[in-house]
Amino acid sequence: MDNKIEDCIEQRRELIPNRRDVQLRHQIIETKIYTRRWLILMIFVIYSASNAMQWIQYSIIANIVERYYKVTSVLVDLTSMIFMIAYIPFIFPASYLLDKFGLRVAVIAGAIGTAIGSWIKVFSVSPNLFWTAFLGQTIVAISQTFVLSVPSRLAAVWFGPDQVSSACSIGVFGNQLGIAIGFLFPPILVPNSDDPDLVARGFQIMLYIVAAITSLVLVLILLFFKAQPPLPPSPAQAVQRDNESAEDFIQSVKRLLTNVGYLLLLLSYGINVGIFYAISTLLNQIILEYFPGHEEDAGRVGLTIVCAGMLGSVVCGIVLDKTHKYKETTLGIYICSFLGMIIFTFTLDIDRIYVVYITSAVLGFFMTGYLPVGFELAAELTYPEPEGTSAGLLNAVTQVFGILFTILYRYLIKLLGDLWANIILCIALAIGAFFTTIIPNDLRRQNAKF
Repeated sequence: MDNKIEDCIEQRRELIPNRRDVQLRHQIIETKIYTRRWLILMIFVIYSASNAMQWIQYSIIANIVERYYKVTSVLVDLTSMIFMIAYIPFIFPASYLLDKFGLRVAVIAGAIGTAIGSWIKVFSVSPNLFWTAFLGQTIVAISQTFVLSVPSRLAAVWFGPDQVSSACSIGVFGNQLGIAIGFLFPPILVPNSDDPDLVARGFQIMLYIVAAITSLVLVLILLFFKAQPPLPPSPAQAVQRDNESAEDFIQSVKRLLTNVGYLLLLLSYGINVGIFYAISTLLNQIILEYFPGHEEDAGRVGLTIVCAGMLGSVVCGIVLDKTHKYKETTLGIYICSFLGMIIFTFTLDIDRIYVVYITSAVLGFFMTGYLPVGFELAAELTYPEPEGTSAGLLNAVTQVFGILFTILYRYLIKLLGDLWANIILCIALAIGAFFTTIIPNDLRRQNAKF
């Protein structure tokens, strides 16, 4: 009997090249890696960037926005924090939509919302229309719920087991690329001028460019983005497809919330990324405190943080694919983030802007590079739960921590000064590193590869 099964497998391999056939008792699961996966991933990267570049769009030029719209710094910071606030209630319906209807429906929903919000902001270029800008920003923020949970799901659905971590890191790269653009271009396009007409022209150029990009992205998604390949890329994904056909979303969430390793990851991941959000939101104020009149440098420092983080994301994804040392890599990056934060804290007052660029790059490489590693560890700890659900819940907790740390950071800077505020963030990162050390090394997805 065994010889007959082996002969059958060999015959199928001859008839269907480029496919890997896996014998599971009385069933043969066919898998195939499709070249189209790279097109799907690149479209997602552009889509993710078009949404993320609007997150910090107003906060990075906070002093200009305050003066032009005659609003307080708290309201300007809220244009960034709304991305965190909106994510919390909307991630659950967004995750349900992703798990129930697949990648294409979720991505189209996010692209439509991002384009609509971007066009609403086009009509906010007047000193008395800040709330129109905020409305558009809120719609874009809600649309973000259809972006952040996708990378790990897209990687698992389209890529083989030896590329899934790299693909996830490239997907996260899209979000970081957008943030980098959001740091760089607003200070360049919107001048720090006392002439309101000149400032208005800068806002108009910036907002029209963003609206045009998001519209083009929507067209690309409608034409080329597919939900999943005809055949799964790995045996683990084939098993997961069968599970999802009868999956209950609420039961999946309940199982996640009773997974001790995943809960520890929620805490450690939330602390790390929440601190990154807080620093990014208040970066303009931090830089101008030490270097008055350096609005463009504030944007470039943010760009440096994110670009170094994009490199870190890709490097970490490759390391994971080569070593499959998920917990060890996560802990190593976390400790380096902690050390990077210490260096950033104690070099701000050196009065050399190039030092800030260097320390920011170190901080960004590890703190932003941690993002895809956390996604992948979550997928390992929670398999065979849908990646969209585990990543969505992970991001929801991250937004809560982002809001809390942003509020706390602002309060501590005013109460104690930036030095002690940054020291307290260092202590928080140390606590997060401790949580990471006690996460069980339970790599369920790796164990299901074959």
